Amino acid sequence: REKKRKSIGPLVSSVEETPDPISTVIKGEIPSWITGSFLRNGPGRFEFGESKFNHWFDGMALMHRFHIKDGQVTYSSCFLRSDSYVQNSEKNRIMVSEFGTLATPDPCKNIFARFFSRFQIPKATDNAGVSFVKYKGDFYVSTETNFMRRIDPVSLETKEKVDWSEYIAINAATAHPHYDRNGATYNLGNSHGRNGFFYHILRVPPGDGKNDVADLSGAEILCSIPASDPRKPSYYHSFVMSENYIVFIEQPIKLDLLKFMLYRVAGKSFHKVMSWNPELETIFHLIKTKYYSSAMFTLHQINAYEDNGYLIMDMCCGDDGNVIGDFTIENLQASGEELDKFFNSLCTNLPRRYVLPLDVKENEPNDHNLINLPYTTATAVKTVTGVFLSHEDLYNDDLLQYGGLEFPQINYTYYNARPYRYFYACGFGHVFADSLLKMDLEGKKLKVWRHAGLFPSEPVFVPAPDAKDEDDGVVMSVVITPREKKSSFLLVLDAKTFTELGRAEVPVDIPCGTHGLFNEMS
Repeated sequence: REKKRKSIGPLVSSVEETPDPISTVIKGEIPSWITGSFLRNGPGRFEFGESKFNHWFDGMALMHRFHIKDGQVTYSSCFLRSDSYVQNSEKNRIMVSEFGTLATPDPCKNIFARFFSRFQIPKATDNAGVSFVKYKGDFYVSTETNFMRRIDPVSLETKEKVDWSEYIAINAATAHPHYDRNGATYNLGNSHGRNGFFYHILRVPPGDGKNDVADLSGAEILCSIPASDPRKPSYYHSFVMSENYIVFIEQPIKLDLLKFMLYRVAGKSFHKVMSWNPELETIFHLIKTKYYSSAMFTLHQINAYEDNGYLIMDMCCGDDGNVIGDFTIENLQASGEELDKFFNSLCTNLPRRYVLPLDVKENEPNDHNLINLPYTTATAVKTVTGVFLSHEDLYNDDLLQYGGLEFPQINYTYYNARPYRYFYACGFGHVFADSLLKMDLEGKKLKVWRHAGLFPSEPVFVPAPDAKDEDDGVVMSVVITPREKKSSFLLVLDAKTFTELGRAEVPVDIPCGTHGLFNEMS
């Protein structure tokens, strides 16, 4: 952590879109069996006119498509034509408040209208820049509000806006749903009203995507969990799903609802209403038993599965939840000592395993470990108030030289919610990921792809058509660099050996993005 880090400012700078597909230069070989599109999302425009966004999450969503066929690759990108983007473009200034940027009142309004506009709760943004998701066979881009946008996965054209609350009684849903083997989609939402604040597990039934229209009909709430403190609910980014169970983790990153109502009046942006409360415990909501651990936070799950009456949950965790508000454009564009100071202030996220005993008997004695599995050191101890969980670290010390580990991915198609051996992730030796990692859970052995000055995206695994082993396939990542203009590329690694098979060089600037997926259909 002592070395001087090079500036990454260019990776959070606005770029132009490339709506018409362009060809790429192939180095090495892209396997000819790969047919489909690698779709990615993330912020791509950080200002309108004189007004600039404050936070990285606020940038306007830019969708990317790498279309792969017969060993050749084309690239295209389009800004999401969200209401936020359209209104900001028309007025050439920021008109819609985002996570870390408050839209200022219209200077054309008179002083009274300006004063009263402060007292309106702003409408949620539909700038869906976090991920691509699927419901009923259709593709959507998603953020963490009640709005999503349906997308044409071939042209990247923006289709209709979808408001979750028109289908089901929730105010927001995550950008990280889970999918079962029948094509149903599960997600986590929330609602607040007179009766308090609730987290909801919801399910959208399968569909074939043949009707060219957004359709979330049949969405249902499977269960509702009251917040442990109705005035200060927890922030959540994802949830855990195994074959038969869903776990909601109530973590001590809290949203102050009173502050949230007043934030507009005080002129504060949304990320200021979140606070990390390390004195609180983390609660794992499952069935009737109360499972809890010491304070930790998690953004992304790796996998979860059941074994012999236990639920094994693997996830990337940190011990300091102050991190989210810190990803301001100012911090990301820092250089020299300021950049090093910012990097050193960030929490190192690391992979952990928690194990929940599913059948805890009333007469079970307190203070002894309930877990009897040969392959884990995680513990679960019955206490007066519930079952206290202690995790197992899913890494050896060699991981620490690559910084933390985040953006985990697995062979989701065949191994999600089942026992598995491998996961792929980004290593964080810098503020943005600067390596790709493959973890073999048998012995916690690492394979690494890292090259100085190159910043890879979340690695997505694509299984080979005749796969026999869990890691038969490729791992794809979009690699960018602040050192040279227009020198981005799509990297394809052999998932087994974690060595490069080929790359597709794209003569455009691509900013640092968030999440993506591989679409085999087109």
